[in-house]
Order: sequence, then C-alpha cells, then structure tokens
Amino acid sequence: MPAPDDFAFWRERARALVQCDIPPDRVSWIEPGGTKSLFADSEFADVPVPDSSSAIVRASKAFLSLARQAALHSDPDRFALLYRLLWRLQDDTRLMEDKADFDVRRLDALGKAVRRDSHKMHAFVRFRLVEAGGQEGDEAGHREHYVAWFEPEHHILRANAGFFVRRFANMRWSILTPRGSLHWNGEVLCEGPAAQKSDAPDGDPTEDLWRRYYASIFNPARLKIGAMLKEMPKKYWKNMPETALIPELVAGAQKRESEMVATGALEFDPQPETLEAIEKAVSQCRKCPIGDLENHAVMGEGPRNADLMIVGEQPGDQEDLAGRPFVGPAGQLLDAALKVAGIDRAGVYVTNAVKHFKFVQRGKRRLHQSPTAKEIDTCRWWLEGERALVRPKLVLALGASAARSLLGKTVSINKVRGRAIALEDGSELWVTVHPSYLLRLDGDARAAQERDFAADLASVRARMEMV
Repeated sequence: MPAPDDFAFWRERARALVQCDIPPDRVSWIEPGGTKSLFADSEFADVPVPDSSSAIVRASKAFLSLARQAALHSDPDRFALLYRLLWRLQDDTRLMEDKADFDVRRLDALGKAVRRDSHKMHAFVRFRLVEAGGQEGDEAGHREHYVAWFEPEHHILRANAGFFVRRFANMRWSILTPRGSLHWNGEVLCEGPAAQKSDAPDGDPTEDLWRRYYASIFNPARLKIGAMLKEMPKKYWKNMPETALIPELVAGAQKRESEMVATGALEFDPQPETLEAIEKAVSQCRKCPIGDLENHAVMGEGPRNADLMIVGEQPGDQEDLAGRPFVGPAGQLLDAALKVAGIDRAGVYVTNAVKHFKFVQRGKRRLHQSPTAKEIDTCRWWLEGERALVRPKLVLALGASAARSLLGKTVSINKVRGRAIALEDGSELWVTVHPSYLLRLDGDARAAQERDFAADLASVRARMEMV
C-alpha cells in the first residue's frame, strides 16, 4: 500500500485480484512501515494493475460505505478483512445483512471506532495562536497562524481535512499529529510529515478568555461524571486548556448547584398558619403555568391530626370538577384497596403534590398531562405547609411525582418501595405506585401489580400500629 489510508488504491487492486480469481489466503496487504514478506516490497506499489477478465465484481453500497471507514483503522489486518469480505460477496450478495457473521461484525466495529475517533478530533482539536509570520503590510488576520496538536488513534487525518477547511476557512492553521500534518494558508491545503508535541505551542493569551467562558457555562446541575468521561476521555485532556478547570468545577458542583437553585427560587410569602389559609393561597397561586389553566385548586382533606397522610400526583378531571382529591376512578380503586388493608380513609389526610389539574384540551375532553419536575418543586411549598400543620407520623407517596415532592429528587419506585424512609420532620415516608397506573394495566400484569400494591398498603397498616 502506498499509504495507510489509501482506500482508492486498495479498491483498484482488490477488484483486479477478484477478477483474476486470487483467493484471500494468497494475498498480503502491507502498508508503509508494515512487516515485510517475500512478496511484499514497496516497489510493488507502482506495478500496473494486472490485466484481468471483464467479470463484474459485486460490492454492495453497505459494504463500500463501511469499507471506506474501516480502511482508516489502525488494525494491520483491516485490508485483509476487506478483501476477504469482498471475495465472499461474490457468492453471497446479501452477506452484509448477516449481523451474526464474524467478519461483518468486525467490519462494523472498525467503522464505529473510526467514526468515534473522527468525532473526537472534531470536538477536541484546540488551535493556539503562534507568532505572526506574514509579510510586512499584510492584514493582521493574514499574518496570524494557529497550530493544534492532536493524537488520533487511527489514520483519520486526511479524511477529516475537509471538515477543518470548511469550518476554519478564513484562518491560517496547521494540525500536527504523530501520523502526519495538515497546513491551510486560506487557499491551499498541504500535507506534511509526522510531528511531535514539542512542535506545537503550549498556549496563548486567548486561552484565559476561553477558560473563563468555559467556567461560566459549566452547569453543575447537569453534571454526570461517567457520561462526561465517556464522551471526553482523560487522554484528550492534556491538549485542551479548559480541562485544567474540571477537577475544581466538579469538586464545587454541589455548592454551585445549591447557589443556582437559591438564585432561581421563587419567592413565597410566609407560610400560612392554617389549612384554610393554605387553601385560599393555593386558589390564587399562579407561580407555575398550571395555575393559569381553566381549572380549580383542589386542597387536601381529612383529619387535622391524622397519623397517615396520602399524597398523590395531582387532581384529575373529576377531582377538578368536584373540588375534592381522589374522587375519580383512581380514587375509587384506592378506597377499595385501603378497605382491604384495614385503613379507614376517613381517618387519613389525602392530598396531592400539585394542587391544580394539568391538562391539554382535545375537543370537549381534557386529557391529563404529567407535571414537570419544576412544577412539582414549585408546588412543594404548599405540601410542606400541609405536613407542618397536620404533622402525620406516616406519609404514603403514590407515584414518582409524589415521591419527588416529598424527597426533593426523583427516585425509582421499585428501588424505594416496601421500606420506610426517614423525613427531616421525624415522620416516615413509604412509596408505592399510583392507582392510575394499575388502571392502565390488564390481565396478569395488573393482577401482579395489584398484589404488590396491596402488600405496600398492608406494610403501612402494620407500621401505623407501631408508631
């Protein structure tokens, strides 16, 4: 091979070899710097293509697309793999559809690795300004030259040249790598030899501005360290000026998140001192978009000193019309389940995490819409007021929205159900599914979930006798 990424050369030779009926085990593909063999010498790269028959060589579009990418891989056996697949395609034109085939899977893996390496190059190349070297009288932009150092895993440099020419067309730049280099003067792109990291500059004055910008846009509330490292592996950090800030930003993420929440928090008046005052305030609340809909606030109901408080998600269509919580189909199912568990609903304080019905109008029907996390967190103020006045010993959250309103974070019901969770005021939280979830099931799935729901209520009933 004249070059390790010369797919056109491989394709020309491979077609001729197939037409000459040369099987894969009789062919050696040697790239520059590769292991020599009896039949592999650099002088053979210039030998004309052997005369062959006019037989048609079959190659699907799927194969050619993947082959172009896989040819850029650093695996020394990639060209042998490509030729073996091309040889097999002559007898099995649908070979590429067989995803269980070892060679096909290997080709997919090579292509995926090359695409990932190209993505990293696009994302992590950082240009640094070097000393101006233009002619006297040139405009400043023409004298400036930018240099970047990158260490690709595969032979992707030339294949990605067009991306950087298009993106930085008005800059003069060079990309240096251990596999070669590219140089763009604003009009002509040239290739150069391999380079060393010492050939590239260590930094420039603009990097301080870039680091300040990166720190300002770093969002600690969206920080997922595992996902960040997967997308931006540490081996690329040494060439990126902003990565020096990451350890400090990660360490202070929790504090910054708290500050952001405090800054963006809604301001409420002092918490009402009675349930009647909360009900009046809730009816006038417009601190989230749900309160602006054509609906009515639905306050909780039940004894002012109930040992058990049950919290649902939000009132539904029938609850909105009646002005009472859990009077629709989900409420009827809950009543029946409470009766079986030996819990008297009349002795329970029942309320919702969100006090208004969120819906979308479809003709004459109002279809339920789940509240967002922000809407749940906004309405949490009123639920905390109810809890402070009722002071229940146990709180039962029905569904993930209710659980979030009590814990301040989203949790998996399957991970927390069936056990007590201590709350800051000394009460215990138990979590189960919402009755409306059971109504959406049928058959064996509903029967199984109803058994689990009944078991959760039985656990709460048993705990009520102990506290």
